[in-house]
Amino acid sequence: MSTYINEFLFGLYPYLAGTVFIVGSLVRFEVAQYTWRAGSSQILTARSRQFIIGNRLFHIGILFLFFGHLVGLLTPPEVYHLLGLDAATKQQSAMTAGGIFGVLCLLGISMLLHRRMTGQRVRATSSQGDIFILWLLFIQVLVGLMTIVISARHPDGSVMVLLGEWAQRIVTFREGAAAAVLGVHWVYKIHLFLGITMFLVFPFTRLIHVWSAPLTYIGRAYQIVRQKRTY
Repeated sequence: MSTYINEFLFGLYPYLAGTVFIVGSLVRFEVAQYTWRAGSSQILTARSRQFIIGNRLFHIGILFLFFGHLVGLLTPPEVYHLLGLDAATKQQSAMTAGGIFGVLCLLGISMLLHRRMTGQRVRATSSQGDIFILWLLFIQVLVGLMTIVISARHPDGSVMVLLGEWAQRIVTFREGAAAAVLGVHWVYKIHLFLGITMFLVFPFTRLIHVWSAPLTYIGRAYQIVRQKRTY
């Protein structure tokens, strides 16, 4: 039975989530463009400093983690071998960078989650989707940091190669993807499952604003929401 569950979760579920991710995003853009936004609560002055710090830590961490996972999982071993890297070295680099930006992301999401759950004005204007996605991100980052501890047990990078093989087989529509991760530690499987689930729920949450993120976002000027008048 575990083999069938593994085949569904890591062989079929990624394509189901991917289909919902693409089709759901297109449908939402067509029928609900007004909701195509981040829905920032910054205008609510409750714990604004906590929001600013947490928001910056979270975005810095999550961006580096996303592109790090993207490059790390989808780069074939032959490519990084040409660059003089073996699997063990590549894993050590991934563990170091993942640990640094994972901690930054966890600190940021923790501050944002605490503010949203305990700030009365923020909580009152939050949807169930807002709270759900924050908790999902928090758990995902926490599990991701746990994988670093597990990875330290096999410094040869062998499991990292298997995870990369899974991802590359999924995106190239090759069979055998689920079999590649059948024997990996359950922490990795939870991390993969939560990552796939994030693509599934993406069109129905505020994550949708990622599609419209401006390239100049990091260097943009502050938005003046309200000016204080002096008499």
